[in-house]
Amino acid sequence: MAKKPQKTDKTKALNRYGWMVFFVSIGFIAIIVCIFKTKYVEGDMWRKLGKQVTVKENREIHPNRGNIYSDDGRLLAISEPLYGVYIDFMSEGIKEDTLRKYVTPLSQALAKKFPERTASQYKKIIMDGWALSRKELAYNANIKRNKLNKPYKRKSRYVRLIRSDINYVDLKEIKTYPYLCQRSNRSGLLLEEKTMRLKPFGPLASRTVGSIYKEYEMGGTSGLELKYDSLLRGEPGAKTRRRIQGRWIDVVAVEPKDGMDVQTTLNVDIQDIAEHALRNKLVETNAESGCAVIMEVATGEIKAIANLDRVSHGIYAEGNPNVFSYMSEPGSTFKTVSLMVALEDGVVTPDDVFYVGDGVLNYRGRNINDHDAHRQNKGYVTVRQGMYSSLNTVIAQMILKGYEDNPTKYVQHIHNLGIADKIEWDVPLKGREGTVSIRYPDDKHNPWSKTALPWMSFGYETQVPPIYILMFYNGIANGGKMIKPFLTKAIIHNGEIVKEYKTQVINKSLCSDKTLREVQNILRGVVTDGTGKAVNSTMVNISGKTGTAQIASTVGYRAGGHYVSFCGYFPSEKPQYTCFVGIRRPEGIPSGGLMPGKVFKDIAEGVYSRNLATSPIDVPKDTLRSPVPKVKGGMYNYTRLALKALDRNYKVSDNGSDWITAFPDTIKQQVILHDRSVRENLVPNVIGMGARDAIYLLENEGLKVVVRGSGKVTEQSLEPGTQLVKGSVISISLK
Repeated sequence: MAKKPQKTDKTKALNRYGWMVFFVSIGFIAIIVCIFKTKYVEGDMWRKLGKQVTVKENREIHPNRGNIYSDDGRLLAISEPLYGVYIDFMSEGIKEDTLRKYVTPLSQALAKKFPERTASQYKKIIMDGWALSRKELAYNANIKRNKLNKPYKRKSRYVRLIRSDINYVDLKEIKTYPYLCQRSNRSGLLLEEKTMRLKPFGPLASRTVGSIYKEYEMGGTSGLELKYDSLLRGEPGAKTRRRIQGRWIDVVAVEPKDGMDVQTTLNVDIQDIAEHALRNKLVETNAESGCAVIMEVATGEIKAIANLDRVSHGIYAEGNPNVFSYMSEPGSTFKTVSLMVALEDGVVTPDDVFYVGDGVLNYRGRNINDHDAHRQNKGYVTVRQGMYSSLNTVIAQMILKGYEDNPTKYVQHIHNLGIADKIEWDVPLKGREGTVSIRYPDDKHNPWSKTALPWMSFGYETQVPPIYILMFYNGIANGGKMIKPFLTKAIIHNGEIVKEYKTQVINKSLCSDKTLREVQNILRGVVTDGTGKAVNSTMVNISGKTGTAQIASTVGYRAGGHYVSFCGYFPSEKPQYTCFVGIRRPEGIPSGGLMPGKVFKDIAEGVYSRNLATSPIDVPKDTLRSPVPKVKGGMYNYTRLALKALDRNYKVSDNGSDWITAFPDTIKQQVILHDRSVRENLVPNVIGMGARDAIYLLENEGLKVVVRGSGKVTEQSLEPGTQLVKGSVISISLK
């Protein structure tokens, strides 16, 4: 039997090579098939997946919110970005050994910068977050591995590191701290950007200026911020984020359009005067709330508007828009409306007389009482004297004389004046706020009673908010031309005026020149010889009318308390400003002259001494006209500029820091300016400062300020030099 031929080494090698070629060919074909499948069959899926990992499209770029300015261009509201600081412990780049190495110095740095927590507390928060994240990762891995039907846990993914939101300057600083100085994918640092409105003048006019939500998308919450939200917020842009070499790069696709600016008619100095004068009287009388509003006679520009509500005993803050929302009976300030109507219709003259007796008039079974009823028998009283003394019985008889048989004529004349017109105001209001209710005799929804006419004549049976009373009295001051009070002066974009608001005339002529002169003379007499004597000033002539009304309640007028007011203008001979002051539910004997009238006087004298005085005789001797003026502590640069402008001698002690304390040196006839040290994370000393500088400094340090009184700071609730905790409340008292 023949033997099989043995394979040579060459044949064996060829066989092995053949098999290798075969398997490589199979692999090559498989690769080609996979490439074809990946590119053409699954291409769309993989391209989308790759894009998700390396490209993030249509990410919104927030525009800068527009600013709000005062009448002279000073900032009332400006945007400041805030950041919530978190650590994402699920971040893939976090290394445990690096975290443990730097957690102690990081905690110490955070405790020094943000002392609301100790270093040990910061360390515990970080390490607890890390430990919990590891447990949850293991738990989730077990669910995935065993394909369990349980929800994944993500509670510990984001742990808040710093309790409060921080600004950009603080953010840059913490990014230099140990561990956080790494890239965010390694440190897990995660930021939640928000927007806060910074108000350089603190709570001044804060209700009118308004506020915004921290979340940009939600916009304004109140005031001008809400009214002009669509203009202020701007238009967002868009960007694409691309991951290149391990780093995210932003590529802007659409540039954002910054919001427009709003310039208001508000004057910071007049606003400061009004708020302090009102707050002082509210504290003194422990009133429920109050309001004050000042407008420029010729233009209708509102120069100040204060709305203060009692927060707690002795503490008042901006709350409701009282100037527009006091939907109550106005009381005796409305008597001027009745007087003008009666004089214009020829019903009476200022010297016509009516019998008053002891101040009680019974009309159809209901008594109309004067404020001094039953005290004495006054006999016959003229219309002029009735207005001076604010006698309800005189005004009621005057209106009954002319309109008892035709009350519609009286009501129609009031409507013809324009004070019942529905007007669009510059602030957002709710429901019936900012509207007038003066009904007709045939009103089916609010039936006319048999005593409605005389009671309407002296300010009851109607609802007229303060802004309308102000507008009417301003018409008297403005030669009979009644114009709309307004708050918005212009809309500005990139420094250019987009829209400018002009004076809007409501009624070109309230009455004849003769009637107007008679009304003006009577309003002046109210202050010199009537219920407004407390308002009379030796500095500036004031004209106006007091008002005292009982507030209706479910158990009657007497239980509702009182609403006292004063409305008028100054100087009487050439009016430049009209002002309304109202106070609700004050304690003590209610008086339109002694309560809101005193506030009006303080405002008028304050505004006059700042804006209208032309001679040193017109102002007190302790003002800046003195050779050695009384200077409040505050910012060094502003104090120096003021002293230079007034040509007053001063000397700078020490090295002249940003903040100073001022002392008069009567011997050398100069003002000494001493350094006032402001140390980081310590409560500043604001004793001796004015309100604006004190509020600015304290709020700049992160404190919430409650102000009492006016003048210079005499007390502060937090001891100067103690550890500062941002967000704490500090009360300052001024005298």
